[in-house]
Amino acid sequence: MLNRAELLHKNFIERVTAGDLPENSCDISLSDAGLEPHELADLFETQLMSRQLDVTSRRLRARNESFYTIGSAGHEGNAVFGKTFRMTDMAFLHYRSGALLIQRAKQLPGQTPLYDMLLSFAASSDDPISGGRHKVMGSVPLMVPPQTSTIASHLPKSMGAAHAIGLARHLNKADSVMPHDSVILCNFGDASANHSTTQGAINAAGWAAFQKSPMPIVFICEDNGIGISVPTPHDWIAANFSHRAGLEYMCCDGLNLLDTHRVALQAVDFARKHHKPVFLHVKLIRLMGHAGSDTETGYRTAKQVEAIEAQDPLLHSARLLIEHGVLSSRQIIENHAQIEARITRIAEHAIRRPKLTTAAQVMASIVPNIRSPTRKKQHGEPARQQMLEGEQRLHDKPQHMARLINLCLADVLLSNNDVVVLGEDVGKKGGVYSVTTGLQKKFGPARVLDTLLDEQSILGLALGLAHNGFVPIPEIQFLAYVHNAEDQIRGEAATLSFFSDGQYTNPMVIRIAGLAYQKGFGGHFHNDNSFAVFRDIPGVILACPSNGRDAVQMLRTCVDLAVREQRVIIMLEPIALYLTRDLHSEGDGLWISGYEAPGTGHEIALGQIGIRGEGTDLCIITYGNGFYLSCQVAAKLEATGLNLRIVDLRWLAPLNEAAIVAEALQCKHILIVDECRKTGSISEALMTLLSEREVNLPVERITAEDSFIAIGTAATVTLPDVEQIVSAALELCQHVDRPQIESVSE
Repeated sequence: MLNRAELLHKNFIERVTAGDLPENSCDISLSDAGLEPHELADLFETQLMSRQLDVTSRRLRARNESFYTIGSAGHEGNAVFGKTFRMTDMAFLHYRSGALLIQRAKQLPGQTPLYDMLLSFAASSDDPISGGRHKVMGSVPLMVPPQTSTIASHLPKSMGAAHAIGLARHLNKADSVMPHDSVILCNFGDASANHSTTQGAINAAGWAAFQKSPMPIVFICEDNGIGISVPTPHDWIAANFSHRAGLEYMCCDGLNLLDTHRVALQAVDFARKHHKPVFLHVKLIRLMGHAGSDTETGYRTAKQVEAIEAQDPLLHSARLLIEHGVLSSRQIIENHAQIEARITRIAEHAIRRPKLTTAAQVMASIVPNIRSPTRKKQHGEPARQQMLEGEQRLHDKPQHMARLINLCLADVLLSNNDVVVLGEDVGKKGGVYSVTTGLQKKFGPARVLDTLLDEQSILGLALGLAHNGFVPIPEIQFLAYVHNAEDQIRGEAATLSFFSDGQYTNPMVIRIAGLAYQKGFGGHFHNDNSFAVFRDIPGVILACPSNGRDAVQMLRTCVDLAVREQRVIIMLEPIALYLTRDLHSEGDGLWISGYEAPGTGHEIALGQIGIRGEGTDLCIITYGNGFYLSCQVAAKLEATGLNLRIVDLRWLAPLNEAAIVAEALQCKHILIVDECRKTGSISEALMTLLSEREVNLPVERITAEDSFIAIGTAATVTLPDVEQIVSAALELCQHVDRPQIESVSE
């Protein structure tokens, strides 16, 4: 019994031979569609290629020679978009874009899209985009970043890339990746249109366009009427998107190449001329089910499936070719047979190409293998001095962390014109904690950008900026706010190098205000003491300074890593330490420091830990607020005769395991002070590390309770405090001779 793919294959030949072809929805001439006869034939050839790739993939999968794919069958009309957009218009594609990618490849001589896609289907390490790691739609020469999203998580970054085009033009950026008159192509499905990433990205694009900010993008919604098994309500897409502020809505019949080409030309022309977003609604069908082993007859009747298959877009295109005298039915069948034989032959070669066989091979592209020279200053020291004049040289006075980060950001913006600071309230207001105060006034709203309230759009904007050669520094106001947008870091930013074999990168430094110990404000939304979500993302660097001097040097290192190594970095800034000035008593000024200008002070390299003291009785391993508390504890413990060594981790991912173990081995006891929750905290990783490295010393840990943070006077009761640390240390080191301490609370 033939499966649906083979039935479609067989029915196409029989119906074309018999002249049993469906009626086209509208009567459009070739000239009205903007096509020459040979161009229509070329588009049809692409459709046949895409369909045969799907059929061949299913045949290979039955032999265990091809792996998970979502086919393009029914969506072959998107070949038009591979023609109507320029190759320099960056394309963010969804998984049913086989025909689009094949047609786009025809714009550049020497491309081998059929072989490349079959290598991807076969998970061969020869696959030129992913290196065998996944079946993705992508190409470096074709300017198609690889995309695996099934929930339209690529839309925020496509919106960001569109903004980046206008920004590059405004700033006269000579080395932008895309020409200044480019348009972004972004397609997705009707079911994904309901996802928050889609709604947020399209809303952000309209929000920008409504304020006359350039946003040259065409959102292409390929509406096949169903999401896996759940039907899309009739006319839902049109009703939802046809009257959006700032968004130009257009619609076409995706089964009709002439109508699709005509409207696509209008959409691209509008976006390119007016620098405004277009929502292009393309009505299509889905054939062969959703993906893999999906069987449509489990949720559609056989009659429904057959009725949909009767509207096969290849049959619609065959009618157009015959009616316009471009090809005869015999020529169509011959072309079909030739393409089938060609792809079958290529497939048999592709499946025999090498595969990834080791963990090292798979992981090789997690971290980009890119090392660029440090960018030279574009303004230099004289300009820096002029910029800082009028501030009464406050940078020479001891300052708290928030002010020192502010001065550092100013220097970073001054020294590198590609750096862009963005986030909600970062501009005129200067951020919730004034960390970005004055930066917009100095550098303008194009480089210090106030965004709308949507973390997915903020991070997507940063991703898009990185795609056009910028170095974004997005700010997320509070750690808890990132959770609704974490896939933009996990599923997009962190995976781009992995799925492109290191060929695509999106460098950035994400600043996040977080951790606990704020007094009297916010509860768990503003006092979030769990960052476990970041620690299991391969390749992402997580920095956490405990004091202003470290924050400055670590931020410079983060930006340098983003520029030179194209890394994705998160800088987690302890809110409670932003304005902290004193350590032991009011007015002692022991937690502030002078600003170390670029090139001065001691640089803090990636992984470099901080060490206070050279004691051997007790090693306290901690970070952030825990380091601050441990420094308060030090005087009390040292008064008992204990001599301490406090390790400030600084870099929470990746951990410098060798350095941590080396310091721990200098001491007789180890105490881990972790301000995050007992479950899922970094203390678990540290305990595991010490165990695996066979550090046979007494070790304990202090953590926060497994609880959310309360408000008011209860805000710190679930968190480690000075008394707990002192008590734990004394108990751990109880056999050490020392005078009795009178009170741990003094």
